[in-house]
Amino acid sequence: MDAVQAANSGHPGTPMAMAPVAYLLWNDILRFDPEDPIWPNRDRFVLSMGHASMLLYSLLHLAGVKAVSAKYEKTGEPSVTLDDIKNFRQLDSRCPGHPEYRWTSGVETTTGPLGQGIATSVGMAIASRWQAAYFNRPGFDMFDYRVYALCGDGCMMEGISHEAASLAGHLKLSNLCWIYDNNKITIEGNTSWAFSDDVATRFIGYGWNVTRVGDANDLEMLRRAFQVAQKEDERPTLIIVDSHIAWGAPNKQDTHGAHGEPLGEEEIKLTKRNYGWPEDAKFLVPDEVRENFRRGLGARGKALRDEWFTKLDDYRKAYPELADHLVRMQKRELPDGWDKDIPTFEPDTKGLAGRDASAKVLNAIAKNVPWLIGGAADLAPSTKTRLTFDGAGDFLAESPAGRNFHFGIREHLMSAVLNGLALSKVRPYGSGFLIFSDYARGAIRLSAIMEIPTIHIFTHDSIGVGEDGPTHQPVEQLASLRAIPNLIVLRPGDANEVAEAWRVIMQLKHEPACLILSRQPLPTLDRANYASAENTKYGGYILADAAGPDAHPDVILMGTGSEVSLCVSAYEELVSQGIKARVVSIPSWELFEYQSQEYKDKVIPPSVKARVAVEQAAKFGWQRYASSTDAIIGMRTFGASAPLKELTRKFGFTIDAVVETAKREIERVSTL
Repeated sequence: MDAVQAANSGHPGTPMAMAPVAYLLWNDILRFDPEDPIWPNRDRFVLSMGHASMLLYSLLHLAGVKAVSAKYEKTGEPSVTLDDIKNFRQLDSRCPGHPEYRWTSGVETTTGPLGQGIATSVGMAIASRWQAAYFNRPGFDMFDYRVYALCGDGCMMEGISHEAASLAGHLKLSNLCWIYDNNKITIEGNTSWAFSDDVATRFIGYGWNVTRVGDANDLEMLRRAFQVAQKEDERPTLIIVDSHIAWGAPNKQDTHGAHGEPLGEEEIKLTKRNYGWPEDAKFLVPDEVRENFRRGLGARGKALRDEWFTKLDDYRKAYPELADHLVRMQKRELPDGWDKDIPTFEPDTKGLAGRDASAKVLNAIAKNVPWLIGGAADLAPSTKTRLTFDGAGDFLAESPAGRNFHFGIREHLMSAVLNGLALSKVRPYGSGFLIFSDYARGAIRLSAIMEIPTIHIFTHDSIGVGEDGPTHQPVEQLASLRAIPNLIVLRPGDANEVAEAWRVIMQLKHEPACLILSRQPLPTLDRANYASAENTKYGGYILADAAGPDAHPDVILMGTGSEVSLCVSAYEELVSQGIKARVVSIPSWELFEYQSQEYKDKVIPPSVKARVAVEQAAKFGWQRYASSTDAIIGMRTFGASAPLKELTRKFGFTIDAVVETAKREIERVSTL
């Protein structure tokens, strides 16, 4: 109450109502060591209703959770000090408005968009199952952590909760427990205005174990509910907890009360008086409170953590290779020789589809990186993301060691599960058609905010899907993905750029990546005549240059993906006509922008005013590189349903169109 009032912003009601639930779970149930909040086999606690962040910050402070540096080195300082709480929602406080992973130690995932936390918790529970199947051996249960998520009515309403609960029930994730705060209140008022689901029946239908606690203050019933969840070995558990949210006096604008607003000084005093608390004291934390947590959570967590690390020492002796993998996985490091089988593709005018080249590279890498796991939103035969080597197997309820995941037609959930897997230090990938990245955007954005290296593979990347038409032809998706900060988007132009894109992606530690691939074949360029695909790591590079690297070309042709080979063909035509042209492949704008200004100016010299950009996508964004809007050959509409050759003619993706545009730009800039 005091923190929200001091900030004059935030949600006091849910943290107050759920305080007994959180207290019991943390102090009596959770396997968590405040001294080491990144201990690998700790239980995870996810606050899915992130607006109730003061509940989590209070727990982190009272439990004495220690901070961890950005390099995951423990610092020994408190994660959340009382000063941080006093500065709740203020600049640079470790207590921002919603919990943020990597900003506040002890926060297992960034939450705020409702439904994301519980969906991410499914990924964490899957990770626990997979890690147990891969690492555990007789006498060495290295992974058996459980995942608890606290959610509310908003989480239950969001569509992603249905996707998440359905998959969790199907996979029989008995190590997963959601606590549903059934307070019947949302921002607008009583949930009866928009929500009348029979939640218990719904979850029983999903295959969950459902139990109910009629009073959030009944610690004995809460304890019994958690014990039932721990004994359940076939189903995830939903604990429905009935509570009364704390409300303030109505204000002039809101006749329903102050949900999501400070309670007011007078209301706070009355509440403290009701609790028998000094009503004029603010931010009062008696020493006995911290001592209580030290005796409960602290002592239990330290014992479990110390026992685990002792076991790890013996595990190293018995299973040195597995122990090495475990440690590397936790540090996001790759095994020695992880890239030794990445293929090099021979020149081929017919070429290979981006998705087919990726399939070969993915399987070559995954054989040497055992914790590279993933799948598709029911599209693996089309995205070519199935691991086909011996022993890869399928991850199912009865076979949790499998590395091929089946997310079903649930793009949003798939990306949230990837986040949960990555937060658990597995290296995950998920795939679908580029057009459906729209469905997954909320989770993709969070992966960028959290700085976790999830891998999003999107195929069918342009009007190249042909007859499927505008509903399946992505136009604005590339620009919108490129607009997300800290997200690396790569659209390679041939099979060898695909291989090098994977080499870049696998070495990322703090950035998620979107790999954008074609359905149609792309000519495999002869790298004896053109620059090495190794330059993909720079994001943009000179692929072909008639003028020479230090000369002044008449025009620069720039492209990505399937349009790179089109630029090359146009380049050859221009050169045959005596025009000094240059081709620049820009598979990743983000990586290119990371380079020095000197490098960027060498690739795209400011002095060369005639520049043509070619991409089968919206023109938006290309203005930074092209010489004029008319020099961008892109999409103005949503496409059309027709064979690919007809579409390329209709929308101007032809050699003649590129050559004509290049000549026009040369003429235009010559008059400037």
